[in-house]
Amino acid sequence: MVRVTRKEFRDLADPEDAHAAIANLDLSPAPETVPLRESRGRVLAERIDAEMDVPGFDRASMDGYAVRARDTFGAGEASPEELELVGEVHAGSEPDVVVGDGEAAEISTGAVMPDGADAVVIVERTEERDGTLVVRDAVAPGDSVMLAGADVAAGARALGPGTYLTPREIGLLSALGVDEVPVRGKPTVGIISTGDELVRPGDPLNSDAGQIYDVNSYTVATGVEEAGGEVVLYPHAGDDYEEMERILVEAAEECDLVLSSGSTSASAVDVIYRVIESRGELLLHGVAVKPGKPMLVGTLGGENGDGEDGDGENGDGEDGDGENGDGEDGDGENGDGEDEAPGSASAYVGLPGYPVSALTIFQTFVAPAIRRAAGLPEPRTATVTGTMAARERYGEGRLRLMPVGLLEDEAGETLVYPVDKGSGATTSLVEADGVVEVHPDTEYLAAGESVEVRLFSPDVRAPTLLGVGEDDPALSRLLDRLDAPRYLPVGSREGLRRLRGGVPDVAVVAGPTDRDVESVDLGGWTREWGLVVPAGNPADVSGLSDLVAGDLRFVNRDANAGLRASLDAAFEELAADRGTTRRDLTAAVDGYELTTKATESPARAVLRGKADAGLGLRATAETLGMAFVPVGEESVRVRANPDRTAKESVEAFSTLLADTVVFDGLAGYESD
Repeated sequence: MVRVTRKEFRDLADPEDAHAAIANLDLSPAPETVPLRESRGRVLAERIDAEMDVPGFDRASMDGYAVRARDTFGAGEASPEELELVGEVHAGSEPDVVVGDGEAAEISTGAVMPDGADAVVIVERTEERDGTLVVRDAVAPGDSVMLAGADVAAGARALGPGTYLTPREIGLLSALGVDEVPVRGKPTVGIISTGDELVRPGDPLNSDAGQIYDVNSYTVATGVEEAGGEVVLYPHAGDDYEEMERILVEAAEECDLVLSSGSTSASAVDVIYRVIESRGELLLHGVAVKPGKPMLVGTLGGENGDGEDGDGENGDGEDGDGENGDGEDGDGENGDGEDEAPGSASAYVGLPGYPVSALTIFQTFVAPAIRRAAGLPEPRTATVTGTMAARERYGEGRLRLMPVGLLEDEAGETLVYPVDKGSGATTSLVEADGVVEVHPDTEYLAAGESVEVRLFSPDVRAPTLLGVGEDDPALSRLLDRLDAPRYLPVGSREGLRRLRGGVPDVAVVAGPTDRDVESVDLGGWTREWGLVVPAGNPADVSGLSDLVAGDLRFVNRDANAGLRASLDAAFEELAADRGTTRRDLTAAVDGYELTTKATESPARAVLRGKADAGLGLRATAETLGMAFVPVGEESVRVRANPDRTAKESVEAFSTLLADTVVFDGLAGYESD
């Protein structure tokens, strides 16, 4: 097991050391017994032997007649044998006949062989005549008969420990009459997100106070369940030491593994590592990996920090306050007092706070340990091989777990491209399909180079179409009618840049552009743009001149947006009319450089009272119940990668563009 002293916490550990440290933590839960009906996907904890024969009786495997085989010897088409019919036997019924010499009994598939019979003549080789059976085929003893124990014999080894239970195994256990199954326990994993700014989804959010929804708790919880663990979600912990200590210790007492996200850096406000030091053992702090180097590995609870001879400062020693059951006068109920032995420690791993970093580190270092504890194998379908769609530079000297997306080219081959929004972007969670490990000595990955992608989930599939570019309401409707597309709203300028790089299938471009990119125009539409203002237009805004002359607060779009390009062009015309420059005009607009990244963002800022006017579309104003001041129209074009025009999804997109129904009900839109 890796041991790292506190003075070395600033020295990043090798990824191999982090794997070793986590592998040596004890996450294994006790075995449990579950009903057979609930055992799918579980792992057997011990061998199961057959306590009965399956089948438990000799039975017919075909419809026909139960006979004594020797009575049919010599029978054939030319010289059939005649046997006396003495009754019939049906499946599920106990035979009430005995087959003697020269006799036969009609029998159904699955029925118990009657006494005296040792073979079955299939019905197709017989004929009944007035109570007599004519047999035209000789049979040997055992023909068309499944003997008792032929499937599974009593005392035989049916299934061994470590068997993953699927419908096949459950069927076998059902045949053996097993109704309860001893299985490996699921490791219980407590999940805690830290930070005063976090709010659980569903609770009220105050964005003005810097609050954000807790992404990591549910993201990591789903990963834990996928890896075979049982999740316990705890209230999020703020940056207060005592509160963080209370929640972490509670989780350690109840779980095999405690996972936290956030508060793992070395800054003064991050106190979690001090809790681990005082109430457990900190084995590792910081890993030479990108993203997610501020990872913690250690143990919580147990004899580290709870014993009689502790220092007392943290309530652990003889002079502790006893209130938490840690001092000499504690009640001992939790195994912490003088008169009881301390409990065993729980494993602890601290994940980074950014969602993609947290998920990447979890999948790389923690999920394999959970699978091992649950007895589950590594999923075979969790990796795919593809080629880099574009050249990617790197040179930071530490292992890079590069989030990547997948797509297919025209020939159906898998292409891999970096997801480069940064680990702090929540949308990267759905844009990234997995990670590529880039060795610390790697300077770049070449376009066309083969790489292995470790998927975030075995269920990940490449999108049918990858689009980039402008954010647009009509486009959203079009994408809804395609099968599993992925669209990255990076803006028109960035969309063209990426299309020139050869990665996406299509780019959606709006407004004027001076960037010439080789592409194929698939079609498009026009949309009306202008200023979105509060309902009733209380400031009586009539156009761009009011932004320059009036005392109005404005919210703009970012430089990549086609709307921004149209606005800049309109100010160029206004400046020319006034004999000045666009820069001088826009400098007089309060908030011109206050930019947002989505089509509705300026309008929503106006709704919140943060501005008097925002750049937007007539369709957005109508959707949000706001007033609209028209300024102009702009063209929106869908431009295809010339190497992908024959791709099925690109052809489907091109066909959809001709359907004018898509634009019904969208104010200010016209299809081409």
